[in-house]
Amino acid sequence: MNDQSPERAAYTVVGAGAIGGTLAHALSRRGHPVTVIDTDRAHVDAIRAHGLVVARGDKRTSVPVRAATPEEYDAGPLDRVLLAVKAQATRSAVEWIAPRLAPDGYVVSVQNGFNEDLIASLVGPERTVAAFVNIFADVVEPGVVQDGGAGALVIGEWGAPVSDRVRDLVADLQSWGPARADDNVEGHLWAKAGFGAMLAATALTDAPMADLIDRHRPSMAGLAEEIFAVAERRGVTLEAFDAFDPEPFRHGAVPAARDTAFDRLTAWLRTQTKDRSGIWRDLAVRHRPVEVTTHYADVITQAAGEGLPTIRLRAVLDGLRELECAPHTMSEARLDALDRLVQQPGHPQLPARSQAAAVQRWLDDHREEMVTDLAAYTAQGSSSDDLDALTDCLAWLRDWLDRRLGTPEDEEILPRADAGDILVRRYPVRGASTADSRAVTLVGHYDTVWPTGTLDTWPFRREDDHITGPGVFDMKAGLVQAVWAMRALDELGLPRPACTLVLNGDEETGSHASHEAVVEAAAGSRLAMVFEAAADGSIKTARKGVGLFTLTVTGTEAHAGLDPTAGASAVDELAQQILHVNRLRDHEAGTSVNVGVIEGGTRSNVTAGRARAHLDIRVASDAERQRITRALAGLRPADTRTRLDVTGDWNRPVFERSAQVAEFADLATACAELLGFGLSEASVGGASDGNFLAAAGIPVLDGIGAVGSGAHARSENTSVSGMVERAALAATVLVALAGR
Repeated sequence: MNDQSPERAAYTVVGAGAIGGTLAHALSRRGHPVTVIDTDRAHVDAIRAHGLVVARGDKRTSVPVRAATPEEYDAGPLDRVLLAVKAQATRSAVEWIAPRLAPDGYVVSVQNGFNEDLIASLVGPERTVAAFVNIFADVVEPGVVQDGGAGALVIGEWGAPVSDRVRDLVADLQSWGPARADDNVEGHLWAKAGFGAMLAATALTDAPMADLIDRHRPSMAGLAEEIFAVAERRGVTLEAFDAFDPEPFRHGAVPAARDTAFDRLTAWLRTQTKDRSGIWRDLAVRHRPVEVTTHYADVITQAAGEGLPTIRLRAVLDGLRELECAPHTMSEARLDALDRLVQQPGHPQLPARSQAAAVQRWLDDHREEMVTDLAAYTAQGSSSDDLDALTDCLAWLRDWLDRRLGTPEDEEILPRADAGDILVRRYPVRGASTADSRAVTLVGHYDTVWPTGTLDTWPFRREDDHITGPGVFDMKAGLVQAVWAMRALDELGLPRPACTLVLNGDEETGSHASHEAVVEAAAGSRLAMVFEAAADGSIKTARKGVGLFTLTVTGTEAHAGLDPTAGASAVDELAQQILHVNRLRDHEAGTSVNVGVIEGGTRSNVTAGRARAHLDIRVASDAERQRITRALAGLRPADTRTRLDVTGDWNRPVFERSAQVAEFADLATACAELLGFGLSEASVGGASDGNFLAAAGIPVLDGIGAVGSGAHARSENTSVSGMVERAALAATVLVALAGR
């Protein structure tokens, strides 16, 4: 079928996917001239060739529409525009529409999510019309939309009463079905946000939506409850639609009413042709990014501004982001983990914005004292290999802790013969209302890589906001921040959980003498906060496991000139083994293999009798650790006259981003938003004592210490503002953990 003759279209539908294609088909069937604009070349070509097709069961119906890509469109101004692109494409689509929009034209957002404010900022509020859409449909092949059954469509002005143009629009869109006008489109959008979060959660695995919602009712109710709490705080009146009634999913709803609402909703979903969400199809079939992570971003931001948690919603969005890269890992185990998250007692409650602001102001007022403390601490040399310096530094720390935090409830000094001693101090709970009485462990190390005497040539220096000196970034500023975070809460009378402070003196050399004691001191903790330096400002929610191995080859020496065949060269064999070992790398799985040092032989005219390679291997998962362990154990010589020996072990276990780690990362992110800054997370190759704690099953927030750069280098630095910001973050997290 060819394009229609050029004429001014009554409707232009930008985004001819499931929603846009369904409405375009209905309008054209009623006789409205329709132009569809889509970036999918194959979709546009199919519509041009065969018309826009809607399939209902075995029946397919085609209607003529004009179709073009944005680059091809050359017709006149746009009057009535139905915008149906994915949320993440809204800005680029409206920037295309704006210069083509007629002075009296308007844009209707028939999209998922909250896009009206963005549209209004680009074309003006007077040319923006709001809509709530709940249409079950899918693009099943280029040019073909599968109808998923009845739905809902509500049109209204954005922040104004229903107008004549809205009534005219509704009359036209009733060609699709039960379209209607309403003054409270926002109430419908927030209600759908709660329902949509349930559908988003079902995309974590491959099974019918109704069955998953039925089997995981606690998770689904918890998701809706988080979203509706934000709507309630904003004064939004939620509106029911189709078979979804939002009221039973609000906080404090009667359980029997909630069960009835679930029964009704799942029964209705089972009547729909479409049994999986468009989010699932984007991941499993189209292998493209999902829009849901974009249109819930505003919900999360508003929740943080109101001091409301979105832990469950964040967990779902994090899972969807993982599936964008690895859709084959869809599993109902993800929903099982979400159920466990919902069922855990004592979920942290975000502090009030006023509490976060008070903490920030107090710390800002005491920034010079924090700098003075860091200067004095940096002046205490604490090289990992100088036991006398470590002893003196720990004595200084104990005195400083007494001055800043008072006498602890309990103190242990665990002596070590060949390393710095371990300090464990326990501080009692203050004013907490949570039923979870477990302590939070604050972890740090006081040793540095800098040799004794470094301070003579490179002392602590401050220039305005910039601080340099040996150990300021790794990790002396982190400890100062932790202590001042606790002090701020105590001085302000704000609640905090019981805190256990654990400091060791051999972290920089591998924590060989201390890691078991660190894990024991933190056993049973609700959370371990490791005040290691941040990764470009990001907290660290995963660290690679580190293996240090030596591959030794023993051969047979001989005169290389007189009898070149008599010997068996260990160097030759090692060269072949290095090539084999390097093939164990798997960068996609996060596994690196580095042969850092090789040595072998005695003289150039002697067949080498011995050769050795030192390996640094890093893995991002325990499965990879096991694979590498098996591979090293299975090495066999190519020259059977030689012998191979592999010695060494895994120096640090893998620190994987578990569901609990993700929960606390979300909490920290929400606390950062309360304080007015963004916080990201990172997976890093370097190791810390967080690896040992995570491997022991203790949830870990790592990298919550100093902001700066230059660890282990003469460029090592941090900032005064960063110290204040991160101390406030640590304090706000502690207040959250003290709440219900």
